Amino acid sequence: MSTTDATTQNRLESFRARKDEFFKAEPGSPLTPEQQERFTALAYFPENPALALEVPLDGSGDDCGEVLTIGTTDGQAKQFERAGRIQFEAAGQPVTLTVFKEQSRGRYYLPFRDATAGTDTYAVGRYLDIRTRPNGNLLVDFNYAYNPYCAYGDGWSCPIPPRENVVKARIEAGEKLFADRADLVHE
Repeated sequence: MSTTDATTQNRLESFRARKDEFFKAEPGSPLTPEQQERFTALAYFPENPALALEVPLDGSGDDCGEVLTIGTTDGQAKQFERAGRIQFEAAGQPVTLTVFKEQSRGRYYLPFRDATAGTDTYAVGRYLDIRTRPNGNLLVDFNYAYNPYCAYGDGWSCPIPPRENVVKARIEAGEKLFADRADLVHE
């Protein structure tokens, strides 16, 4: 393993350990107090270097810059600007995903649902926060893909990945399905 790979792996391990500690101990955790008592750690795919990408954002589509209303798990809607698209390969399949920009914060945001949804990962989909590199490309590291708070319990309003971000490929990186759902009440 190269020094760069070791640094990246240590950064990811540290990130995951901090997230686990937040979920276990902090009052702002999406877990109920009962879940926090039982909680040990979130489940993740092993680090997948092939899905840590630096890619250009293609903002040339006619619909780029358009504001899109995305439905949420509680029936509300949130608005995001369609910033552009990224292309890459996952599990040997070509993938195109739309990157959005949050209206309120101006950050890049990637809601997606892949072929792992409902079995290995949260059925509704996962999210990824994206950073811009100094050269203008996007750092899209699916090892940091995470479940929305709705995966842990009710009472959250989580955007549902739009149809254009539902892909057939398996994106085997990032957070897996949360196993402790025993105390969830669904009507």
